[in-house]
Amino acid sequence: MKALLAGLSAPVMILCGCSTVSVTTDYDHTANFGNYHSYALEPPPKAPAFSPSTDAALHTTLQQALAARGITEVTPGDKPDLAVVPHAKLEQKYSVEQYSGWGYGPGGWPYYGGSYGVWHGAPYTYSTIDTYTEGTLILDFVDTSNKKLVFRGIGTGTVGSTEKNAEKVREAVEKIVAKLPASTQPIAANYEPVTTAAAAP
Repeated sequence: MKALLAGLSAPVMILCGCSTVSVTTDYDHTANFGNYHSYALEPPPKAPAFSPSTDAALHTTLQQALAARGITEVTPGDKPDLAVVPHAKLEQKYSVEQYSGWGYGPGGWPYYGGSYGVWHGAPYTYSTIDTYTEGTLILDFVDTSNKKLVFRGIGTGTVGSTEKNAEKVREAVEKIVAKLPASTQPIAANYEPVTTAAAAP
């Protein structure tokens, strides 16, 4: 079994096999991220609750990572520039591996006294099936002035102990915020063609 967010108190959250978190992001290239200086964490209504340690990891890491980018946390009533909306889910996964002869070939299996054969018709290929729970955390950054999604980060990994889950939440949030675009001017959706006067003959 692999491990990540078993500590969530309901079908929630996050992150990829082994000890790492896999993160992907995308954003609105027309948005001017230099306009965003404040945010509020705003979970969806009736969303399943995180465990206390996971919730603390999400909140604290997001607060620290965004503050380092010049974006400070405020309450939803303080009219933040961004609403950060977390979504999470769990999904059962299966890993199948096949072994042919276990590396020994068809001639026999070694042991201290030499090697031994198998009965007639014994299977040469064996399969093992491993089940694990994969969690996904999505952080949506919504421009509150027009209620438009401008940035989305997705972290995935395997669910395990409460402590491991909190560690992976921190890793996911740090990686997602690190990919938040720097302050840039928006890319114009339309442009006026530039014309030049023809040179006189």
